[in-house]
Amino acid sequence: MNACCAAASYFVVQSISEVNLSNAGPLLRGESEQIAHWIEKWEGRRFGYCLGAVVVGSSLFGAALGAWRSPLQALYSGLKFPLVILLTTTGTALLNGMLAPLLGLNLKFRQSMLIILFSYTIAALILGGFSSILLFIVLNVPPVQGASSSAAWVCFSLVRVMVVGLIAFAGILANVRLRQLLVHLSGSLAVSRRLLFGWLAANLFLGAQISWLLRPFIGSPEKPIEFLRQNAFSGNFYETVFLALKSLFNS
Repeated sequence: MNACCAAASYFVVQSISEVNLSNAGPLLRGESEQIAHWIEKWEGRRFGYCLGAVVVGSSLFGAALGAWRSPLQALYSGLKFPLVILLTTTGTALLNGMLAPLLGLNLKFRQSMLIILFSYTIAALILGGFSSILLFIVLNVPPVQGASSSAAWVCFSLVRVMVVGLIAFAGILANVRLRQLLVHLSGSLAVSRRLLFGWLAANLFLGAQISWLLRPFIGSPEKPIEFLRQNAFSGNFYETVFLALKSLFNS
């Protein structure tokens, strides 16, 4: 197990290094002037770099958590997590571009898409950096399947909380940088606040549904491993939440 963990961790580090981290410096440091220049001057290689960073970083994080259950789940999670991010970015790009002028900042469609993509790139780079730590942890705790002891379920709960915390940490940092960029572009704290809130609402609305459909991580341990559940398109995230709340208040 230790040899497997060491080899997998080495692969994670090497994979991250393939994404030229020196190009990520302005993004991670929040250099708004430089990022605004990138947005104004469209460059295919910059767009390709962001796509690559999102795919590599989120794939490594998803695969690291999926490895807790099985190699097949690691493969599925490594494919589905970047798919969630890219589908959310694509699906909300048009809406975000329409919201921007209404909320006080005149942006073109490609500019709004790049801004959101830059934000997700920051989050993916951070998560990719955490993936080796996550992999080490999940390979050294009791397996998620067949866990019958209370200690195993405590580990299961702790890992889930840790994953939520890591994603929240990456998301908060990404949105802090996004807010700084919007302030720089708009020159107004009020406009940047409105735009950030509107974009986050759109991303959350679509992202929650896409995540509910794809279930990008370990899924339900008691169910068989599937890329998509057979009833994946039956119902939706918001219906499930509503029924859960209804059941809670009627109990």
